[in-house]
Amino acid sequence: MTATLHQPSPSIEREGVPHYRMFIGGQWVDTEEHYEVISPADESTVATVAKATTGHVDAAVAAAKAAFDSGEWRNTPPVKRAALLDAVADKLADRMDELALLNSRETGIPVRASAGIAVGFPLMHIQHYAELTRTYEWTRPQAIGGVVLHTGFIQKEPVGVCAGIVPWNFPGLITVWKSIPAIAAGNSVVIKTDEKTPTFALELAQILSDAGLPDGVFNVVVGDGPVVGDHLVGHPDVRLVSFTGSTATGRRVMATASKTVKRVLLELGGKGPNIILDDADLDVAIDGSIYAFLLHAGQACESGTRLLVPSARKDEIVERLIARIATLKQGDPTDPSTDVGPLMSQAQKDRVLNYIESGRAEGGTVVVGGGVPEGPAFDKGFWVAPTVFTDVDNSMKISCEEIFGPVLSVLTYDSVDEAVKIANDTEYGLSAGVWSRSISTALEVAGRLEAGSVWINDWHNISQVMPFGGYKQSGTGRELGPDALDEFTQDKAITVDLSGGVENRAYGLVLGTPNES
Repeated sequence: MTATLHQPSPSIEREGVPHYRMFIGGQWVDTEEHYEVISPADESTVATVAKATTGHVDAAVAAAKAAFDSGEWRNTPPVKRAALLDAVADKLADRMDELALLNSRETGIPVRASAGIAVGFPLMHIQHYAELTRTYEWTRPQAIGGVVLHTGFIQKEPVGVCAGIVPWNFPGLITVWKSIPAIAAGNSVVIKTDEKTPTFALELAQILSDAGLPDGVFNVVVGDGPVVGDHLVGHPDVRLVSFTGSTATGRRVMATASKTVKRVLLELGGKGPNIILDDADLDVAIDGSIYAFLLHAGQACESGTRLLVPSARKDEIVERLIARIATLKQGDPTDPSTDVGPLMSQAQKDRVLNYIESGRAEGGTVVVGGGVPEGPAFDKGFWVAPTVFTDVDNSMKISCEEIFGPVLSVLTYDSVDEAVKIANDTEYGLSAGVWSRSISTALEVAGRLEAGSVWINDWHNISQVMPFGGYKQSGTGRELGPDALDEFTQDKAITVDLSGGVENRAYGLVLGTPNES
């Protein structure tokens, strides 16, 4: 491992493209081997980045542990920690346009969406955590009843070294979720980014350092999951793991973490049921349902990928879906007029096309899309056209497995009870939606759905003030919301005996008064 101290930027120019280094213990760390960060739109090289080994993980964890053990940051008063987060938010705001474009080139999400999701949402969430840090009850008095005179309080304390494993689909937003509340609570953090989308976490490292965060409190390594990620999860000095990714990988993370009894937060897969009730305003519901499954070309775990419609209105709804999707522009994600971008990688493209073929093989009917879009703009890159299936039931792979692509399954129901039964017939429980002119009716249906987030006449509304997480095999724990810091703190119960004589003490009641004769 070679290191360079406190360079002014996480990236340097190398062979005509930016080259990013990892951030460990306040140092920019480079390696001889590196990854290429590839544009999913045209397969050009956006940047290169240092490639971590397990040795880099060990160094990052050691730096995080040393920073935590020193007490400098965890003993910083919450009001001062909040002030640092305010400064980070200000610095991020100054670079919104630049970072949004970088994210669009790196992930393929259209820049119009990137401006909000890649930078705007992280900015709002950092501001939320800053305010929460000021108002959170770090010490909570607790009355103690009984015959013995006691008082007590609960001290909310940091956990220690927290590992955050960030996926490739929303790297900026999820980096913030996994690091900022942990830092706000006084922990030290090691972020493992996906090798395809590392830049935001590394730019954030510079911003945090410039704002005055002590060295070692925030560290970033870049590497694959099976080697680098697994080593980080299993490291004995890591006390908490926060992971976002597939349910299959989440199971492996939980198993590895259990060997050292770590706390584990998991935000996993989804197969969101999106119910259009018979009284829904279709002008709103059609656009909303397209947004539900097509944001970032369907590469969102809480996408609405199962559209449940009344049997009697199926033909009308499908016709309107077809007509509206035909108006969308798929193409260059850096063009502000683009609605739908590419998939992340060749592997992801192949995965989605295989699911489309399985849908056809099982009897589904493709009414929109179904393959790679035509034209020279799509000769390079990882493109799949927005695709809608009808003649689908809940036993088919396309309607029960997470595809992670621009594929919608339309299912029909004859009663609200049947719609709820279909919606809940899944191992997942991350998101769901209901469209209705009657809020009371929609709320009644929402109350019956097994999902951590239910949106009424909306989708993808992940607010910093609402908890986000899943039921069933969609995960454990919650991110965001007013109690987000609970996940990154541990409770210490401190009890004080205020009695004046031994006869009033608990042990006096059990052991009796000593015989003075």
